[in-house]
Amino acid sequence: MSSLSTEQNELLHDFFADDASQFLDRMAQFNELMMKYNSAIREVQTKLQILNDELSLRGRANPIDSIRTRVKKPLSIAEKLRRRGKEVSVEAIFENLNDVAGIRVICPFIDDIYAVADMLARQDDITVLAVKDYIKNPKPNGYRSYHMIVEVPVFFSNYKQPMRVEVQIRTVAMDFWASLEHQMRYKNNSEASRSICDDLKKCADTIARTDEEMQRLRHQIDQHTRSQEDLAAAVQTSESSAGKR
Repeated sequence: MSSLSTEQNELLHDFFADDASQFLDRMAQFNELMMKYNSAIREVQTKLQILNDELSLRGRANPIDSIRTRVKKPLSIAEKLRRRGKEVSVEAIFENLNDVAGIRVICPFIDDIYAVADMLARQDDITVLAVKDYIKNPKPNGYRSYHMIVEVPVFFSNYKQPMRVEVQIRTVAMDFWASLEHQMRYKNNSEASRSICDDLKKCADTIARTDEEMQRLRHQIDQHTRSQEDLAAAVQTSESSAGKR
């Protein structure tokens, strides 16, 4: 804890309490809730992997390149509750936060993002609570991604509980930019930091145009492939008809 600021230590102090008996109870409650969030992540991750495997078996290109998961750390959770003016408690986590459990899905192309989102939303045990499309409506800094808050039932030994998971879906290029922007984020208002933010925005726009161009090329290749297949099928039908005469 020594590396934490005084304010951060106070947040965690509020979270887990100073009384020994309360600390143990709060810690047990917190660990149980985190177990539930990890279980919800596995439920949604498995669904995504099955969808990807099914499409691959059908001979279609995999719409998912990779899947990454995370559960927010206690300090991050406490800070978010405090920013929202909520009590820093285990109960407040479940009631007020939608992104404690997170899944990031990386897709090759923009079309794949919407295909994955649609396939996930159509599953009858998934409830989509909210959607934010930062691809069609990028953030001012250039950030692009497709966000969904979904609710999935998780079955435990003697009860079932719906749990919320945030799913972020983006292309490889979008993810590359977001990772770098996070490392290089400037929060002061100096002229130098504004210049860097402007340059990052230009990079985001360049990456977006590249994604769109790659999508166009993919459609062009698919059309060419279908034309070749149609031509081959027509030739085969013609030869078969000629052989019957």
